[in-house]
Amino acid sequence: MTEMREIRLPSDLCTTAEKKFARTFGSLEELLTFILRDLVRDEAAGLDQAEQRLVEERLRELGYL
Repeated sequence: MTEMREIRLPSDLCTTAEKKFARTFGSLEELLTFILRDLVRDEAAGLDQAEQRLVEERLRELGYL
């Protein structure tokens, strides 16, 4: 089972998010989990692209590309 942590957020922000996304997400926890997973995935993809550019640059410098 995944260990859970508690966070503190402004009540008015939580209420607004719950109302706005109630049809899509069953709870505020589901919404925040989705958002955080998406952000982490996008950041990892960005790092992969940066690494790929670095490798390509090094290969060009060595004359392979």
